[in-house]
Amino acid sequence: MRLRGKTALITGAARGIGLEFARAYIAEGATVALADINADAVAQAAADLGPQALAVQMDIGDQASIEAGFAQAIAQMGKLDILINNAALFTAGPLTEITRADYDRIFAVNVAGTLFCMQAAAKHMIARGEGGRIINMASQAGRRGESLVAVYCASKAAVISLTQSAGLNLIPHRINVNAIAPGVVDGEHWDHVDSLFAKYEGRAPGEKKRIVGDSVPYGRMGTAQDLVGMAIFLATDEANYICAQTFGVDGGNWMA
Repeated sequence: MRLRGKTALITGAARGIGLEFARAYIAEGATVALADINADAVAQAAADLGPQALAVQMDIGDQASIEAGFAQAIAQMGKLDILINNAALFTAGPLTEITRADYDRIFAVNVAGTLFCMQAAAKHMIARGEGGRIINMASQAGRRGESLVAVYCASKAAVISLTQSAGLNLIPHRINVNAIAPGVVDGEHWDHVDSLFAKYEGRAPGEKKRIVGDSVPYGRMGTAQDLVGMAIFLATDEANYICAQTFGVDGGNWMA
């Protein structure tokens, strides 16, 4: 019960990593606002998790939706101690096929969404005067370029940079900003990722996923559960002296 009495808002929480984080936080004693663009899915997810969970419909690509979502969550929970910026989009393709619309879509969610959710949380935390925790979801893709993943890699590199700048800016208010950089994480989203690589690399369905999993030094792709420990740790008092850092949880794929 390391998060007893704490409140958290997690974006992209209707499924996958965000939902696993919400489940783990509730098990540690927190009350959690699950935020997601899919109103029906997030309502069902919150209902499944029980009375310590509440659903917030939020499109982090839209400023008015961010402001309304945070206002709703704070009003219902009474305060906000922890934000996890988890919601993100993925795209892949050759540089010559990148469109302005695709670039704008990815950066609106992965970068601007992260920034302005941090801003909304920070405004409340500063006014409240009791500090807080912000955890951004970066990626090993933000540590390096990848041939077919230019826009996504750039967006996650921006998340790492935002984590550093926000961490330095907010730590005088005792708001610790850090990030988690997963490696390749198995889940339903990988069906989409695999299909893109199948298209552009001429591979059979499932082949890219198998190759990627075999290449991880740990011996397999990660799971959402593999990320839970770091997400809990960074929200606890044990991490008080840590700020502006990005932690790889990737089975050894990237050595910082």
